[in-house]
Amino acid sequence: MTTKRPVTSVKLGFEEASLRIPINVIMPLRNVSETVRRSVKYAQIAASIAEVGIIEPPVVVRDSADKEQFHLLDGHLRLDILRARGETEVVCLIALDDEAFTYNKRVSRIAIIQEHKMILNAIRKGVPEERLARALNVNIANIRMKRNLLVGICPETAELLRDKHVPLSVFTELRFLKPMRQIEAAQSMITMNRYSTGYARSLVASTPEDQLAEGRQRRRRGLTDEQISVMQRESENLDRQFKLVEQAYGADQLDLVQAIGYVNRLLGNARIVRHLAQHHAGILAELQKVMSLQEAA
Repeated sequence: MTTKRPVTSVKLGFEEASLRIPINVIMPLRNVSETVRRSVKYAQIAASIAEVGIIEPPVVVRDSADKEQFHLLDGHLRLDILRARGETEVVCLIALDDEAFTYNKRVSRIAIIQEHKMILNAIRKGVPEERLARALNVNIANIRMKRNLLVGICPETAELLRDKHVPLSVFTELRFLKPMRQIEAAQSMITMNRYSTGYARSLVASTPEDQLAEGRQRRRRGLTDEQISVMQRESENLDRQFKLVEQAYGADQLDLVQAIGYVNRLLGNARIVRHLAQHHAGILAELQKVMSLQEAA
């Protein structure tokens, strides 16, 4: 005899259809400052909208008292740009009241290797480099550098750094190294949580000649062999000290993770966030600042 399992329904997070909404009935929950409008991110979004339109619709929720009015949950920059362009309507996703959206939706900045793969995919599909440059608000030389990002980089190193925010110039430094040393350098950057060009250059400078790529000569920049040897020993010692500190702070890190998780759950409840926005805007701003710092870490 078989026992029938109870049927559980999946609760929708959005209304089933997107909706074209007049911009003047959408109420932003924060203002876009002039500083933000002058930022690179703002310019890139504006260029993308001008070139290919809105890719990701803004997310709104209906006002509890007036269903024809909406609160903007995600897409403040997009909406501000559309207003500046003179647009009067925008297609939006309508979140339900109990959906776990915040007024400051977390956005993960795309990593350089992920961007490289997106550019390659777009080029394979026939998108001209010039159009990509316009959409991303960069010059075409930048697009070509990102297209060739992993030339001379071994697959294992690319995999280690695939979700890291690494400057373009770091990959130029890594090309001076043989594959095994590339992997060691990438692991060192991850361990130290340092992805700067200067740190990558120091790793190259402290690399023995037999671990350099064929045909590549180390750029000494005025360093003697003795100075390079000292740099290598200090780097190894620093790695050991960092691992000891990491172990000692394990308990504090656990407490921090729990606290961040609690704040994240608070900001994942639209009703709580709406209440804070209306009655305790200062507290909400500080909590969101904590989460933004955590995401940037």
